[in-house]
Amino acid sequence: MLVDSHCHLADGAFAEDRDEVVARARAAGVKRVVVVADTVASSRSARELCAGRSDLVASAGVHPHHADEFDAAAARELEALLEGPGTVAVGETGLDYHYDRSPREAQREAFAWHLSAAARCGKPAIVHAREADADVAKALADAPAGLTGVLHCFSAGREVLEAGLARGFCVSFSGMVTFRSWSQQWALEAVPDELLLVETDAPYLAPVPMRGRRNEPAFVTHTAAKLAELRGTTLERLAALTTANAGRLFALPA
Repeated sequence: MLVDSHCHLADGAFAEDRDEVVARARAAGVKRVVVVADTVASSRSARELCAGRSDLVASAGVHPHHADEFDAAAARELEALLEGPGTVAVGETGLDYHYDRSPREAQREAFAWHLSAAARCGKPAIVHAREADADVAKALADAPAGLTGVLHCFSAGREVLEAGLARGFCVSFSGMVTFRSWSQQWALEAVPDELLLVETDAPYLAPVPMRGRRNEPAFVTHTAAKLAELRGTTLERLAALTTANAGRLFALPA
């Protein structure tokens, strides 16, 4: 059994066949999916999608691409969503200096708010980091005590990894580990068993042999198999430990 620790299942890419996608995930042995938000609107959608279910759980937050939309009203609505038991994490948040779709100062301010909110509500922060290593590392180091979280879809440098591990963050790997261009075995080797997670980041980053298709939670099995190979273990053991880690981080019911 596996947990897809990061999937944008509320995205419009799944509008036509979401129920079938969830059924395929279940048939593939994916017992739970963390439905990750990237705007206030998708935070509401994720909460609605997961309401009354045990196989789907939601996050609430604003992605750095949309940081210029983050204001006091957004903060109030996210705070309200984070109070409920159906929301298990804060984010996706972080910094993205590759696309710079929002001003960097706006990204840093939104990121700092999300980290503080995560510490206040006792729920993990889901952190995105792209070409912003020094600022992400500094934000993690400066964040309030008690913060937990995950470095999602890890592809950053040593500075971010060290900052995350120093705070006890989990580190999640996506289908990128199956790509021929993947070159971060050093990071995979640095993450201890008890902090390892696996994800799809669907509908993006479909793993080999599904490249070119819309990604979906069932495909996390391919990523998990590759992670097991790269860590020199069995798929069964990797599935057991990543499922246990996800359960602990997101306080998922047994």
